[in-house]
Amino acid sequence: MNIQILKENFSVCQVSDISAADLSVPFTFAAVTDSEMSRVCPAEYAPQNITAREDGWRAMRITGVLDFSLIGILAEIASLLAKANISIFALSTYNTDYILVKDKSLARAADVLKNNGYIIDF
Repeated sequence: MNIQILKENFSVCQVSDISAADLSVPFTFAAVTDSEMSRVCPAEYAPQNITAREDGWRAMRITGVLDFSLIGILAEIASLLAKANISIFALSTYNTDYILVKDKSLARAADVLKNNGYIIDF
């Protein structure tokens, strides 16, 4: 399985209002639940209405379209990285999964995955 490392630096933000989010920016994720609103986006596009912010994230994308019948792909990656003491922030779209790790852990995360049979594309 191939994993592509994206070039962008990401921010994970908690926001007071999601309505101003520019969803045309590539790699923008927005979530609204009954208790919070969050946005993940390239750091340079972080919104103004932030109530909490965590910078310094890098993203890896599982390449290709993942069928909904596939089981355990994200769980396996999360487990491998957890065993290496690498924290993740996971996001999913209709087609695939994204795994965010802190910039300082990116090289080590790529090595862990490569050593476990994943093909890493930079």
